[in-house]
Amino acid sequence: MTLPPLGTDALIWLGTEYKVLLSPEDTEGRLSLVDSISPVDSGPPRHVHEAEDEIFYLMTGACEFWLEGEQFTRSAGEAVFVPRGREHTFRAIGTEACRHLVILTPGGFEGFFRDMAEGQFRIPDDMPAVEESAARHNMRFTGPPLGV
Repeated sequence: MTLPPLGTDALIWLGTEYKVLLSPEDTEGRLSLVDSISPVDSGPPRHVHEAEDEIFYLMTGACEFWLEGEQFTRSAGEAVFVPRGREHTFRAIGTEACRHLVILTPGGFEGFFRDMAEGQFRIPDDMPAVEESAARHNMRFTGPPLGV
């Protein structure tokens, strides 16, 4: 499947691209929709969203997911639901970048991606700044990324 590029207005942080397709302002705060391209072997540290449910819909590539101790893989055309309050992470695997839609309900967490892209913070070097933004966006880190 060939998808159009995210464009020049995409946010880029640690090689991952993010484009907000629907913001909380567009949805009366009910949700946000983010188009994301994660390079192979990239993914966040384990974390918990305290206020948002999160849905991943994979459009290209594959990701290995870890959800509260269960590890599984999803590929293009498949989805994953992560209820708020559940510890999780993911990592793009295989030979091509994983492009996925991220639906967050309610909306608001996409502001974390904006903060990270603006500050170009590195993990673990800039963890105090990363954790400060995470806390403002109702997220806390709980462990290392997959593959570490």
